[in-house]
Amino acid sequence: MNELPPHPLAAAQQLAAALADEGITADVHHDYGTPMVSVWVGLIVWCADGTYWWRTGWNPRRHRPIYAGHPFTQPVRAAHRVAIRYTQLRRIRSRH
Repeated sequence: MNELPPHPLAAAQQLAAALADEGITADVHHDYGTPMVSVWVGLIVWCADGTYWWRTGWNPRRHRPIYAGHPFTQPVRAAHRVAIRYTQLRRIRSRH
């Protein structure tokens, strides 16, 4: 049986809780209609249409960002993927 995705705000809260389990503090915002989870400088996760979306890089050939997505029904796996990106960004930032 397929699990129904939670409401976007509930999904954002679930992701923030799963990130906390990974040792990452994140803030949930719902000011402009689309819930967002603010994780780190340059790492915001948007919660819409049953999917968590976050930026993973830049495509220089197309001059646009690259995004990753993960379904709301798997907040723990999404948090693990976001945690990997968080670690990458922290490493890059510590070099500067």
